[in-house]
Amino acid sequence: MTETYVEIVARVRDALVEAGSTFRPDKKAAYEKAIRTEQNEKAKWVLEQILANAEAAEQNHSPLCDDTGIPHLVLEIGDDCAVSGKMLDAIRQGVREGLRKLPGRPMGIMGSDRERIDQSGGLNPDSGGVESAPILLRRCPDNTIRLHILMFGGGPAIRAKTYRVFHKHNAQVVADEIVLWATEAVAQLGCSPCTLAVGIGRSHFEAAAMMLQAQADGKYDEQSEMETEITRRVNEANIGPLGLHGSTSVLATFLKVGPQRASGVRIVCVRPSCCFEPRIATVELF
Repeated sequence: MTETYVEIVARVRDALVEAGSTFRPDKKAAYEKAIRTEQNEKAKWVLEQILANAEAAEQNHSPLCDDTGIPHLVLEIGDDCAVSGKMLDAIRQGVREGLRKLPGRPMGIMGSDRERIDQSGGLNPDSGGVESAPILLRRCPDNTIRLHILMFGGGPAIRAKTYRVFHKHNAQVVADEIVLWATEAVAQLGCSPCTLAVGIGRSHFEAAAMMLQAQADGKYDEQSEMETEITRRVNEANIGPLGLHGSTSVLATFLKVGPQRASGVRIVCVRPSCCFEPRIATVELF
C-alpha cells in the first residue's frame, strides 16, 4: 500500500469513530440552550442525561448509542481535484477499520438477495462487515477533497417518509405537510428530541439525497425562516423528550431544497433524526 492510501485509511477510520462518539459544538450548545429553557422537569432531566451521555462517549471514544448506525458518506471534490478508484478503496477500508475501532454493532447480513432480505443468511460477526451506503458526490468551492461521514440509526429510518406532496403553487402547503409528517414521526420514534432532516426534490432519489446533504450542511445556530417554523410547530405538539411532554420535541430542522420541475407535485423526504443524530464527522483527504 502507498503512503497516501494508508493515510486516507487512517483519516477515514478516525473520522468514523468521531462521528459515532461525538456531538459537534453547535449541537452541544443546542442541548445546553434547551436545558435552560425547558420548563418540564422530566423533560429537562432527559436532556441533561443525553448531554452527559454524549460527553462520556466523547471522553471514552465509545459509541453514543447501542445502534451504532450505517455509514452514509458525502464526498466533496474541488475544481482541480480527482478521485481515483484506489482512493475509493481507501475510503471503504477506512470505514471498515473505523467500524472495528468504534466498535460498531455487527449488523451485516450475509447470503443471497433473498437471504439478506429475510435474514436467513446469518449475521456477519465482523463490525467491519457493515457496508456503507452508496457514496454521494458533490462539488465544493475549495481546492480539496472532503469527506462527511454520517451514521444512520434504524429507528429514524423506520419513522422516515419519502412521498409526493401536491403543492398547489403554495410553499406553505408543503411546509404544512412536513409538519404533519414530522409530528407523527417524532411521537412514534421515542428517542427524542429530534433533529428533523428534510429534502425536497424532483424524485424520491433526489429528495433523499437532499435530506442527506441537509444533515451534512445543517447548523443548529443558523436556521432559515422555514426551518424555524417547522421546528416551532412540531414543538407545539407537546411531545417532548422521550415522549414525556415539554417544549423540546425538536432541537432544529435541517432543510435542503433541490432543483424543482414544472409539476403539480414536490417529492419530500423527512427523517426524524434521533436524539444522538446527526452523528457526523468531516475530514479533508487532500
